[in-house]
Amino acid sequence: QVQLVESGGGWVQPGGSLRLSCAASGSIFSINAMGWYRHAPGKERGLVATITSGGSTNYADSVMGRFTVSRDNTKNTVYLQVNSLKPEDTAVYYCYADSELYSGVQAEYWGQGTLVTVSE
Repeated sequence: QVQLVESGGGWVQPGGSLRLSCAASGSIFSINAMGWYRHAPGKERGLVATITSGGSTNYADSVMGRFTVSRDNTKNTVYLQVNSLKPEDTAVYYCYADSELYSGVQAEYWGQGTLVTVSE
């Protein structure tokens, strides 16, 4: 099994910044893509950013230029630097990891979510 633990969420004023982290642990042989989704009140969960094991990234249009996804493969950790935050960025942010286990099982694993609140 794989466990993902997120940290770094909180309250911030508009224009502020946060750094979210997500560390994966367990019987992991390798991790392919990692990334972040978010679930805002009254909306469906949507893609924020993804990053492959080789470092290729993909972003939602709404966060392009403001958010940066990165990863440390030695620590099985993915980060999301969120800058120039807007009230509409308020959401629970979930990380995921497309992992292959030593057992040969390959699956997507998800964290429990970390809340980001942007308000005055």
